[in-house]
Amino acid sequence: MTSSPRLAAWPRRVLWHALALALLGLIMYPLVWVAGASATPTNDIVGNTQLLPSRPVADNFARALEGMAGIPVWRFLGNSVLLAVFTVAGTVASSALAAYAFARLRFRGRNAMFVLMIGTLLMPFHAVIIPQYIIFQQLGLVDTYVPLLLGKFLATEAFFVFLMVQFMRQLPRELDQAARIDGCGYWGIFWHVIAPLSRPAFGTAAIFAFIWSWNDLFAPLIYLNTPEKFPIPLALRMYADQTSTSDFGAMIAMSVIALVPVVLFFLAFQRLLVQGMATTGLKG
Repeated sequence: MTSSPRLAAWPRRVLWHALALALLGLIMYPLVWVAGASATPTNDIVGNTQLLPSRPVADNFARALEGMAGIPVWRFLGNSVLLAVFTVAGTVASSALAAYAFARLRFRGRNAMFVLMIGTLLMPFHAVIIPQYIIFQQLGLVDTYVPLLLGKFLATEAFFVFLMVQFMRQLPRELDQAARIDGCGYWGIFWHVIAPLSRPAFGTAAIFAFIWSWNDLFAPLIYLNTPEKFPIPLALRMYADQTSTSDFGAMIAMSVIALVPVVLFFLAFQRLLVQGMATTGLKG
């Protein structure tokens, strides 16, 4: 009497699920610890490895909501939202137009310009920060949001341009020809044909751009000097003082508060991404 294939394969399935659960626990441990530490007294956080506090408190969130240096937490959140919204809008719009030119139009020097653009991915941000800072300082734009947002509207993010180029190249060329027969020009083809079909790429770019802008610490640290203009990452840095006692409880509580917009934005655009892939997918 031979055993069924399903019974013979159950040890592998059990092992696979056990490894998946172990990996999930390893990934979720920092998040669970942060959630537990946000309700832990400040004196008990350092050196504490417990996931759940033995005596939960709500003082950390109360101090976090009060803000720092007389600035409420809503001001920091508003600054981060402002930067993130303009970053997403500028990145998606400029990268989409640049990607459309590289993917669908034919012009002299296109391949060379595309290679140069991809080459900028190999250049670290720290290599150009000094000349950029000098330029913005001479223009009187330091301590403003212009240095943080200007490049987003000029398609300087080669990663997003490359992502959209690869997506647009998969769309059939017959769509462009049909739109041209109907009287559409380059702008009409992009707006009525390419852009609606590229919603999955736009959604992916929006998710990454929002998260990267929300978590960016280095660029605001370089260009912003006024605490009222600080985004959330710089506000979190203010809780860690090298000369006096650091309020780790309020810092972790604010970290939990700062995670909420990121999760909500990801969930919203993830639904849009899945919907776009299901309704506009084409086979070329």
